[in-house]
Amino acid sequence: MNFRTRLRDDLDINITPLIDVVFILLIFFMVSTTFQKSAELQVQLPESTATPADEIPVSIEVVINAQGQFFLNGRELVNNQLATVRAAMQSIAEGKTELPVIVRADARTPHQAVVTAMDAASQLGLTRLSIATSHVEE
Repeated sequence: MNFRTRLRDDLDINITPLIDVVFILLIFFMVSTTFQKSAELQVQLPESTATPADEIPVSIEVVINAQGQFFLNGRELVNNQLATVRAAMQSIAEGKTELPVIVRADARTPHQAVVTAMDAASQLGLTRLSIATSHVEE
């Protein structure tokens, strides 16, 4: 008796679900990726005699260090009072309420300083507020 049977079926590997999963992962990573300024090059630019045009701010970046000092778009404020922060934001925004406000606070920043920045933005009608964080790999 011959118990060996020769079944030779053509085995097809269906890779359609694999491709679907890869595309879903690709879309997920594209949507969830954030970009941050991690390093800036120091470049000495040539000088010109022409007066520079006024720069139109794209966003209002509020940086708060561990001591609670405020920096708006790279410029330090004289104090951390609500009126000072509001006036500085108002001079940058110039009535444009669609400008986004990005709050970058140190992890050791007093909570009141972050609330002050949020309150000043709210009083000026700046509703596009985000708080920047850094991603920690575990």
